[in-house]
Amino acid sequence: MQEHKATQVVLSQTHKAVQVCQKAHIRSRQVQANVRSRDVITSPIKFNVSIATSPLKSLVKSTIKPSTSQSTALRKLDFLEGNCDSDTSCAPSLAGSAVEQDYSPSKTSMSKTTSDTSLQAEHNKLEKINLQSTLSKILNKPKLYIGITKNLYFIIDLIKKHTDITLPNILLCLMKIKLNRTFSQLSDDFDLSVTQASNIFFNNMPLIVKVLSPIVKQFSSTSIKKNLPIAFRHRYNQVTCIIDCLEIEIQKPAKAMHQALTWSEYKKTNTIKYLVSCTPDGLVNFVSNGYAGRVSDVNLLEQSKFLECLQPGSYILADRGFKSIESLLSQKGFALLRPPSVHTGTKLSKKEVKQTKQIASLRIHIERVIRRLREFSILKMHTVVNSNLIGMLDLCIKTACALINLQDSLIK
Repeated sequence: MQEHKATQVVLSQTHKAVQVCQKAHIRSRQVQANVRSRDVITSPIKFNVSIATSPLKSLVKSTIKPSTSQSTALRKLDFLEGNCDSDTSCAPSLAGSAVEQDYSPSKTSMSKTTSDTSLQAEHNKLEKINLQSTLSKILNKPKLYIGITKNLYFIIDLIKKHTDITLPNILLCLMKIKLNRTFSQLSDDFDLSVTQASNIFFNNMPLIVKVLSPIVKQFSSTSIKKNLPIAFRHRYNQVTCIIDCLEIEIQKPAKAMHQALTWSEYKKTNTIKYLVSCTPDGLVNFVSNGYAGRVSDVNLLEQSKFLECLQPGSYILADRGFKSIESLLSQKGFALLRPPSVHTGTKLSKKEVKQTKQIASLRIHIERVIRRLREFSILKMHTVVNSNLIGMLDLCIKTACALINLQDSLIK
């Protein structure tokens, strides 16, 4: 009996222990379920452990966002669990999805090509707008940009007609002469490369000068007398031209010989010298080619073939620097009018002083012509023309002379 009771006690204790274990086991299951449900509600992305190792991590994160709604979380969880075998190895299938279409190599290359094409089209559109803006500015203020007034804009059409040069190229050449802009600036204004801008200038200038050169010509004595200003009519009515020289500073040449030849004692720098002649009423009738700045005014007059263009019996008005050419002119049937020479240690008489003032007041017209030429920036005294452009100076000054002949008369 005692053994039976002991057995019952042991069995009862064992049964209680089993019950306690079962209850603890059931309680642990409930706790785990509660924990899982709480995790599902508060952190649905917790089950997506393998997302960190996926190359599409950012895309999946953008499509699965935390939510406080249980139904939304469970719906997203079902999407993940339906494509996963376990909680720790979840890789949602993206076959046929929108993400695959966006990241397909062929689609990506097509999108890049489309974007490049659109950028190029936009760039071309901006270039056209910039070019139209430049052309409109020149049309509104042609005197500022190309050196002619609005009523003389027909000369551009004349150049186009006889040379087949496009309008932008003509304006580029004239703008280079008037404003002396660098080819980099011109390339920005006309939407060209620097090489294209320089090639346009070098190739088209000879054609432009060929069209404009007839504007600079010798006039007959009869036409000069018809338009003779009042200041010339009393004592100097036989004057047919007024001459003077102008110099343009250039970049210092690399060779010592060229440095010596272009050095000007008068300007104290390296220059290119030109002989310019105008009629009494201010029209340019001759411009020489460029000579090294060391040449004297007399030698320049002899070598420029200016005397070959004059009619017999012409009177030339000049300054004192041409006095040594007087004998040569008399031999060829020309007369030179200049101020009286001043000898060392002597003074001019009253008559000579009066004559000097009269000639100086008439010679002022050639100075005004040169001043108009200096309005073209490439012909200014201290421009310091680049060595590569020295060969183009002859064409530039001839173009400038033609354009100022089209302007209003110097004497009104």
